[in-house]
Amino acid sequence: MLLLIYCVGKERYGLDSNQIIEVVPQVILKPLPHAPDYVAGLFNYRGNIVPVVDLCALIGSAPCEPLLSTRIILVEYPGADGEQHVLGLLAERVTETLNCNEEDFNPPGITVPGDAYLGDVFVDGEGMVQRIRIDAILPESLRRSLFVAVEENVDALH
Repeated sequence: MLLLIYCVGKERYGLDSNQIIEVVPQVILKPLPHAPDYVAGLFNYRGNIVPVVDLCALIGSAPCEPLLSTRIILVEYPGADGEQHVLGLLAERVTETLNCNEEDFNPPGITVPGDAYLGDVFVDGEGMVQRIRIDAILPESLRRSLFVAVEENVDALH
């Protein structure tokens, strides 16, 4: 399995490359008023309106910094409607990949409310990498309302 590695503070996290559509540079996002702090906004990706979640704000406490290595990772995300949607994940220090095997991962040993997206942990020579479960990254209420709102906005434009 190939993981795309990014950082929140000094901690490393990984996304399964099989779920990644493309990695694009950070762009100016249209804010979504009244959305949770970790919803960075919307952008136009090849004619489609894509919501973007700030992984630094979601996992840590501060939004991603505009670094040269800050990227939007476009992933396939299962919507509440059963369809796959494009979701943008804003992340810092998106600079490396890591080859590993499924059996190399271990459970973290603890769960806390709201952390369903935090998966198993892989240990390498540089420390630990925690795998992110893309399908669980948004709370159900936001998943339903975010994609419905995006679809309604697109329909209103036609």
